[in-house]
Amino acid sequence: MKILVTGGAGFIGTNLIEFLVKGGHEVTSIDNYSLGFKSNHIKGAEYIELDVNDISKLDNDYHLVYHLAALSRVQPSFNKPSETFHSNVNGTQKVCEFVRLCNAKLVYAGSSSRHGDPSSSPYAFTKHLGEEICHLYRRTYGLDIEVARFYNVYGRREILDGEYAAVVGKWRTQIDEGKPITIVGDGEQKRDFTHVDDIVTGLFLIGMKRESHPDAWELGTGVNYSINKVYEMFKERFNCDKVYTPDEAGNYRATLRINNDAIERLGWKPTDSLYDYIRVL
Repeated sequence: MKILVTGGAGFIGTNLIEFLVKGGHEVTSIDNYSLGFKSNHIKGAEYIELDVNDISKLDNDYHLVYHLAALSRVQPSFNKPSETFHSNVNGTQKVCEFVRLCNAKLVYAGSSSRHGDPSSSPYAFTKHLGEEICHLYRRTYGLDIEVARFYNVYGRREILDGEYAAVVGKWRTQIDEGKPITIVGDGEQKRDFTHVDDIVTGLFLIGMKRESHPDAWELGTGVNYSINKVYEMFKERFNCDKVYTPDEAGNYRATLRINNDAIERLGWKPTDSLYDYIRVL
């Protein structure tokens, strides 16, 4: 199968491409390398340096498109609202139009922020609009478009520093640098942490199976941990210190998978444990 992955040099995209190439698929990545890295390139895949908003420059002969390209963190979106809207909203519309013209199936990377107040941050609002654009194109043009909703992804090749690093990656770097772990707010906010291998398996099943979901496939473990509890896991492994910092805008109190549809209808099952992952870091 000929497959296109937007954001294919990023964290999730690289892991997905590695899985697809091993499965014998013909895979092309487009990435503007704002968050992706050429060091992530997987042998056997084709890489094109291209912003997702310029996707129309590609030949439209793909069977399946995974749209992962996005500016993907809450806090940077407050400082970069225009860039976030351009990537996450305009880019998603361009991808939907591309699949309309080539009649490909589209799997869109949604976000668990959909369950909170969409106006809590530019990021949350743009991911909300991204899902709505996908639903619009599916209803209006009868396209095969599915939404995969991610929950706090961690694992191999995640970003380890900078403003787009998530908590597990950021803490790994702080430990390596001999610094205390920083906990934002009171640490009682809870997150459904999902390993990237489970996300990749879910994306593959959504892309390959003929099942359709009227809303979104929830790719979370169904278990959430407070940030303080995650610190205890790191403390057990690294004997590290912690420091609390003021709470930040857009910091949800909890994320948690809301249904079992992916498990019951796709046969998907999250198998990786955050605790086991931290133990072997």
